[in-house]
Amino acid sequence: MALTASFIQELREETSKVLAICSSLNKENLFIQKINQLEVPNNPNGLLIKTEHFFLSDCIEMYNLCLGKENDRARFTLAYYYDALRNASFADEKEAKSLNSLVATENFKKHILKIRNENRLLWSKPSDKKYFIPSVLLEINNPDYERILEKYQNFLQYSYEVKFKKREDFGAFIGLKANDKKNENSDVTFVSENDSLEIVLKELDQLIGLDEVKKDVYELINLLKIQKKRSSEGLKNIEVTLHTVFLGPPGTGKTSVARLLSRIFKHLGFLSKGQMYETDREGMIAGYVGQTASKVDKVVEESLGGVLFIDEAYALTQNALGNDYGSEAVNTLLKRMEDHRGDLAVVVAGYTEPMKGFVESNPGLRSRFNRFFSFNHFTPEQLFLIFENFCKNSDFIIDPDAKEKLTDTFELLYSKKDENFGNARVVRNLFEKCVQNQANRIVNLSLLNQEVLKTFTETDVPEPKDTQNQISFFQE
Repeated sequence: MALTASFIQELREETSKVLAICSSLNKENLFIQKINQLEVPNNPNGLLIKTEHFFLSDCIEMYNLCLGKENDRARFTLAYYYDALRNASFADEKEAKSLNSLVATENFKKHILKIRNENRLLWSKPSDKKYFIPSVLLEINNPDYERILEKYQNFLQYSYEVKFKKREDFGAFIGLKANDKKNENSDVTFVSENDSLEIVLKELDQLIGLDEVKKDVYELINLLKIQKKRSSEGLKNIEVTLHTVFLGPPGTGKTSVARLLSRIFKHLGFLSKGQMYETDREGMIAGYVGQTASKVDKVVEESLGGVLFIDEAYALTQNALGNDYGSEAVNTLLKRMEDHRGDLAVVVAGYTEPMKGFVESNPGLRSRFNRFFSFNHFTPEQLFLIFENFCKNSDFIIDPDAKEKLTDTFELLYSKKDENFGNARVVRNLFEKCVQNQANRIVNLSLLNQEVLKTFTETDVPEPKDTQNQISFFQE
């Protein structure tokens, strides 16, 4: 298959996105420290290897799976990723004709062999795992796990035109173990060995907005500290429930705060492990009588010693299908909460009014959930700060005209918001749209220096009304 200008341009856009992910991971000290521990050191100066090199090594591992299908397109794709990841260099799609001639030469084939031999990193210890980045992202529960697998899958598709309809099929093809796959309806966050209460509180303070929630968390911490002190002095204590209700619209940080709470409870000695298990109705309710209780038991077992976070919990009691499996789930959960009341905290979250109805739907829920945290919509100023954080984490900057347009956008979105407004989720979508627009604007420029690659201009930001119309469309 001949290399076309459109294919080369597609590789440019894809590798630019890969570089943005790698740049973000390079700033995460825990990730960089752990992934470098897995690799055989070959650097006498002890310098840490960057994510780009690990990504390239993982690509070579996948490339080698399909050597029987190796052709000029595959060799060119690997060379393109190598130049992008190691040298931040992009081939010019206007040179497609000369590139086609180049990849057919024996020297180019020797060049590919050299890339494969010299850039494949070795594991420091015997391991049945093959891929550096996914293994570490899973270990530290980093949300970029799925994004990385998508980029790996794209690499194979570009190289060998190997396509997968399901992520599970792709995982099986490249040899990811079954227990390396995340449950589609759950997500477990574990506590790092180096974590501390001071680190957690610093992360809490750095969250944008949420002043009332932060105040509630600090008041709860004060109460728990005094309870521990009274116990150490032999004084009686009232029973303090860790079970909490989070009220508010989506995208306001409920999941993030729940993760922080799980770690806080551990560091204060009220939970033994401090992990957070996240699930929803689908993760707790089965389609047949008797199976729901088993699913709830499994969820609780995974959560013992930490926090069980149930998003949109009101859906458990919304009996839209005409069965009573939701009631079975709630009753089973209440019994398990009683059985493990010394080492389990349950946080239920969702829209304010439905959650109030959920708690009132069962006397057991009313008695166990008497602590409420209210999460409010972010203000336009806070939405802009969230956008700036996305930029900072991905090496982008905003020029003055783009800042003005973004300010207008967030003011419009805030003025038109309803209870379904996605807050930080809307900001993320807008940021990703800006990244795409910027790529379309600069892809054909002859000079692509760092300043051009990282700057959002006014033309990269969609019109405020277009963003508002898109949000309204999806909500409808």
